[in-house]
Amino acid sequence: MNNVFVYCEVEEGVVAEVSQELLTKGRSLANQLKCKLEAIVIGKGLDGVEEQIFPYGADVVYIADDPRLEPFTTLPHATILNKLFDKEKPQIALMGATPIGRDLGPRVSSALHSGLTADCTSLEIGPHEDKKAGKTYENLLYQIRPAFGGNIIATIINPDCRPQMATVREGVMKKEVFNPEYKGKLKKLDVAQYVSDEDFVVAVIERHMEKKKVNIKGAPIIVAGGYGVGSKENFKMLYELAEVLGGEVGASRAAVDSGYAEHERQIGQTGVTVRPKLYIACGISGQVQHRAGMEESAQIISINTDPDAPINSIADYVIHGDVGEVIPKMIRFYKKNTK
Repeated sequence: MNNVFVYCEVEEGVVAEVSQELLTKGRSLANQLKCKLEAIVIGKGLDGVEEQIFPYGADVVYIADDPRLEPFTTLPHATILNKLFDKEKPQIALMGATPIGRDLGPRVSSALHSGLTADCTSLEIGPHEDKKAGKTYENLLYQIRPAFGGNIIATIINPDCRPQMATVREGVMKKEVFNPEYKGKLKKLDVAQYVSDEDFVVAVIERHMEKKKVNIKGAPIIVAGGYGVGSKENFKMLYELAEVLGGEVGASRAAVDSGYAEHERQIGQTGVTVRPKLYIACGISGQVQHRAGMEESAQIISINTDPDAPINSIADYVIHGDVGEVIPKMIRFYKKNTK
């Protein structure tokens, strides 16, 4: 009752990184609320999967293990969550903003009449006063995300309906082990009590999976280009600088939409969230959607012709100049001064 729940995605026995990130955040929220952190895993062949979850501070792990539950199909997973949430009545439920989470979250929230905030960039606990109704609420989940095209940051609350549901994209929350030796309770669900044959009317006949070609999230150095780079041809300079520095190339949404770079290199709210040691922003204005995906970088260098570009406000160093002139100089001097 009144605990924090995290739906953990699992693929071939491995818990998704976004789920572990949410467990880290869930543990923090549970500590503030002085309640338990609980996790639910649905799939097949899940023996020992709890060992990937307990270190992140989960007090209870529910396992629904059945050969029919993998690969993911919407109906059985939604039915299990609906019945479990109806029974356990969590105050908060978190999911990854993945293809699975985006499918599952709205179904569950709709069935439970609880509402859901998608693609949150921050989750906090706080009070709310409804002056019109004369009510004061304590310990609500602040579901924070950009709105109206990123022009404002909206704080969304759900005062009366439970659970308070939110989805968060991979990389937005920091993944940290709470205690490597932490042990909670393991509860195995009787799947037959939760689903019926009608829940399996949809079957996955064939799956085609392709691994990511670019690991931009794990790169220690990222050279990112925006619309200000000017063209796909000019992006070649960024690739050259990234190669010299031993990094990867990223891009803003405007650059991707203009065809300068592939979508898998997009950084920001609708792309990848990164935390490199060095982030070089080339010709990027730095709207809030982009900053949401890179503002936690250890060092940020901005190269821009606009001294008032929003990216400059969070940059550690600002180079006021044309990317076409600055980048070749950086490459030349780095090569000259590096053995």
